[in-house]
Amino acid sequence: MENSYKYFKRDISWLSFNYRVLLEAEDKSLPIYERIKFLSIYSSNLEEFYEIRVAEHRSVIMKRKFIEEETEEAEETLQAITEEVNRQQKVYYRIFANQILPELNQHQVFLYQNCQPKPFHTDFVKNYFEEEVFPFLAPVMLEPEAIRIFLRDRRLYLIVRMYKKGDTPEKYSLSMIKIPFAKVPRFIELPPHEGKHYIMFIDDLIRANLSAIYPGYEIDSCYSIKISRDADIYLDDEKGNIVEKLKKKVKKRKIGALSRFMYDAEMPEDFLTKVRKAFEIDTDSLVQGGRYLNLQDLIKLPNPLGRDFELQRPVPINLPVLDRSDSVFERISKQDVLLHFPYYSFDYMLRFLTEAATDPRVEEIKITQYRVAEDSAVINTLIRAANNGKKVTVFVELKARFDEENNMQTAERMKQAGIQIIFSIPGLKVHAKVAVVLLKEPEDNACPVNYAYLSTGNFNEKTATVYSDMALLTSDPVIINDIRNVFFVLEGQIENPKFDCLLVARFNMVDELTRMIRRESEHVCAGRRGRIVLKMNGLHDQNMIAELYKASEAGVEIDLIVRGICCLVPNQSYSRNIRITRIVDMFLEHSRVWYFYNDGREDLFMSSADWMRRNLSRRIETAFPILQQEIKQEIIDILKIQLQDNVKACFIDENLNNNFKHDSNPVKVRAQTAIHNYLKKKAEMSAD
Repeated sequence: MENSYKYFKRDISWLSFNYRVLLEAEDKSLPIYERIKFLSIYSSNLEEFYEIRVAEHRSVIMKRKFIEEETEEAEETLQAITEEVNRQQKVYYRIFANQILPELNQHQVFLYQNCQPKPFHTDFVKNYFEEEVFPFLAPVMLEPEAIRIFLRDRRLYLIVRMYKKGDTPEKYSLSMIKIPFAKVPRFIELPPHEGKHYIMFIDDLIRANLSAIYPGYEIDSCYSIKISRDADIYLDDEKGNIVEKLKKKVKKRKIGALSRFMYDAEMPEDFLTKVRKAFEIDTDSLVQGGRYLNLQDLIKLPNPLGRDFELQRPVPINLPVLDRSDSVFERISKQDVLLHFPYYSFDYMLRFLTEAATDPRVEEIKITQYRVAEDSAVINTLIRAANNGKKVTVFVELKARFDEENNMQTAERMKQAGIQIIFSIPGLKVHAKVAVVLLKEPEDNACPVNYAYLSTGNFNEKTATVYSDMALLTSDPVIINDIRNVFFVLEGQIENPKFDCLLVARFNMVDELTRMIRRESEHVCAGRRGRIVLKMNGLHDQNMIAELYKASEAGVEIDLIVRGICCLVPNQSYSRNIRITRIVDMFLEHSRVWYFYNDGREDLFMSSADWMRRNLSRRIETAFPILQQEIKQEIIDILKIQLQDNVKACFIDENLNNNFKHDSNPVKVRAQTAIHNYLKKKAEMSAD
């Protein structure tokens, strides 16, 4: 039976998720600038997808380095990706042209589209171009025998077709202009006129002045192009000085192999053929776009209407249990505290670190770093701790994609402050989000109380305002001893640690998860209830999916809340007891929560890990148990709220469709709003 199980292709499943992001731009209940933001997020997501996933498939094909079957698989996957992306791009531009722009117009905001400036803007556009744009333009003629020009990724180019005045259009030439985004904004606000606001793409402002760039030529047409390049970093050998190796690789990222050539779909076929030949682009790399590319820039679209046209996110909730306590340590020495970001402020985590940095009893702080904010308050606090004489050890994962440079810079800052830095482990990524604070031995030889912070998300105060994560503050000695063992592994002191309660990838995580899944099946076979709820960002590992299929066949009720990639196929005979829910809303669902009913004993874990092959086999990840009943019930309540969502939740079907869970229930549950209200009510009750 196992051989007959079906699995979605990872990348096609991800495209289904990104399409769900795009659908937020169609939600007319959202303010217009929130919908525009989702257009930007969709484009940004897709850019990274081509830089990493598509580039990987192209590498397999180009190098022919794997067996023939894998090359064929890559080719089939690329074809499926291209077909699906082209379909989504049509929806994207339809939403932008037919919904977003008309609604902006209704509010007296006009984004110039494919037209010359109106008479009352002609002088402004001309003067702005001459003073702010023209000095930074460097048009290049595309000659048939000329040296091929290198195109930068994430840049926007205009290709102009023109012919000399007096010649016939057939004697045309092609020229290229790189739009100088480093010098000018993508959107130019024009002077208001009669109560109306006008905005112009810098692309169109340049188009309106092409005759000034090419005197002596008649302009025939002009189209946009852009490319994406392989941005992943492959280290053949991670031994030795990994910092220097990464620095070299990061520099080479800008010249990676081409993974996508995107062009205006209105470009005539003969024009496209000439452009392809000029840049030596193969047809497999072509992806259709619209007149405007690089639309992740929509996040920067000026808003002359004010905040009422943007989504107002809930104000972070005050947590009385910590607010009325002078010491975070004192509070968590009595009882664990659960933090919910961004429903609570990240300041509570910073307060925990600040107390560790200043408390004279604290001897040592150990923490992992995967992605931190630029000019990070977390890093500044750790430096402060080192300056105060604390021993501080930070494991820095340099291989956090697109954060390599920031991680190297912050690591150097910390090193100069006297912090002990441990860098990446060869062949592994460390994705665990843990910190431990160790106190000095008391003078009375009593056992010291130590403190820990375990989280589903990064130590990043910026992303903590938009990523939905959970974190546990605890003084539980068993958990803390396990965290110390994790750091001993990272420091190279032990190779085969024993963990009493933490699940740690590459050691005991997979075995324990498998055991708990099978235990639910055993309960069902014994006539008892079997129930599993798993919340995560990605589900890809086929071995774990097969375990869920078997549990479903045994009669275990399984709910999956998976935001992104989900390779499990629902609505099959072997998955009839499995439902997949996807929630996309104002906050990025990022927490990982694993619930096993266990005949009413209810085992609950939170984790940094998704059930992706890489997380379970090629990373150091941690999952930590929730032991205190009150906190356990709070998390279970939140899972129930998410499963009740009938506003932003979708069921994923056997065709990877996002089927909105809009039902006839007159009570509308929008999970993120309901969770905020739930936590706020609990906080108010505890404050009384």
